[in-house]
Amino acid sequence: MSCLKCLKYTMCVVNFIFFICGATIFGLGIYLKMSFNFSTLVPSIPAMNVVNGLFILGIFITCVSFLGFLGALKENRCLLISFFTLLFLVMLAELAMACVLLMYENQIDQGIEEELARSLQETISKNTTSIEWDTIQTTFQCCGVNNASDWKSNVPKSCCRSTPCTDNLPYFTKGCYSKLKIWFENNLLSTGIGIIVVCSIEVLGMCFSMTLFCHISKSGLGYVHK
Repeated sequence: MSCLKCLKYTMCVVNFIFFICGATIFGLGIYLKMSFNFSTLVPSIPAMNVVNGLFILGIFITCVSFLGFLGALKENRCLLISFFTLLFLVMLAELAMACVLLMYENQIDQGIEEELARSLQETISKNTTSIEWDTIQTTFQCCGVNNASDWKSNVPKSCCRSTPCTDNLPYFTKGCYSKLKIWFENNLLSTGIGIIVVCSIEVLGMCFSMTLFCHISKSGLGYVHK
């Protein structure tokens, strides 16, 4: 019994932490929604941008963690089996996404480059720059998609190596596409480790929930359907 109580309260604590994380992600989505317009960078799919993804992810994490927390606290079989089912579906979705990324890596890479080029052309046609492009170019110290010539005669100040711009190498020489690609490759290992850790937590959560579910079923406690 003591081990089961420890398991129960461990599930409560872990799911409460995940609930806070989900709420934080949702809040980050609201902040980015108010500050940036990511559809500017991906004009062909404005409805499925980073901000909307953060909204969906934040809501989903809070809902699933709430089910796990309440199911463990109240020893409710219905909530526990719902928690297990949702985690299982999440793992299937993660595996499917990993397979898609591996199978269509080149197409996705080419698509990102084309979207950046289209976004830059739309920005030039408006005869202005955008806070999204300024942020990327300043953060990654890059200019344009491939180089500064992509901006033609409308090179923004965020491409400058220094302020004010000088005649000696005034702009960053590398394009943002190559810089972003290098950044993703450099962080691939840490991303993989993070995914493995998340998957391990999900498996443990599924095991814990089923252990509690079986114990509650044998003891006759929890929700009983009549």
